[in-house]
Amino acid sequence: MFPQTFPAPADFAPAARLLAPAERCDFLDIARATLPGTWSALDLWNGMMARPVPGLGLAFRLRDAISTRFGVQRIGGFSGERHEMVVAGEPLDFFMVEGATPERLLLSARDRHLDVLICVTASPVAGATEAAITSSVVTHNLFGRVYMLPVRPVHRVLVRWMLSRLAEKTGSPG
Repeated sequence: MFPQTFPAPADFAPAARLLAPAERCDFLDIARATLPGTWSALDLWNGMMARPVPGLGLAFRLRDAISTRFGVQRIGGFSGERHEMVVAGEPLDFFMVEGATPERLLLSARDRHLDVLICVTASPVAGATEAAITSSVVTHNLFGRVYMLPVRPVHRVLVRWMLSRLAEKTGSPG
């Protein structure tokens, strides 16, 4: 588990955390949507994972086929399994749960090439929930930096797409 996390920049979600100070992150992104009703961070995760993004399974298989040749562990992708509860120190798909409260879910993945922290936050706002996915990555070597070249733009698009699909499903304009 990460020994500590760091606050995100002021223009990010208030409860968002990073795996390193913002200036040390090699990738830093936030995606947001406003959803009607009350959601917990785990509800947001379950909602986004409930509808697989077309082609994502193939993308994970391709990622695994290439990355395992460089000593990176297979991740297989997202299971789509609904979770009623998660506990720090337990796996959630290919992530490790670093922390879980109703307002914040911290998920990490680490290897010798890079560290990733995904922070899912749910903030109540006037009968709705501000959902935010904050992603921070620190690379450790050339492979980590090369790996992030295609991941960087794809990740941004996918997370926003997943949040917008969740907003559409709930009848929210996002």
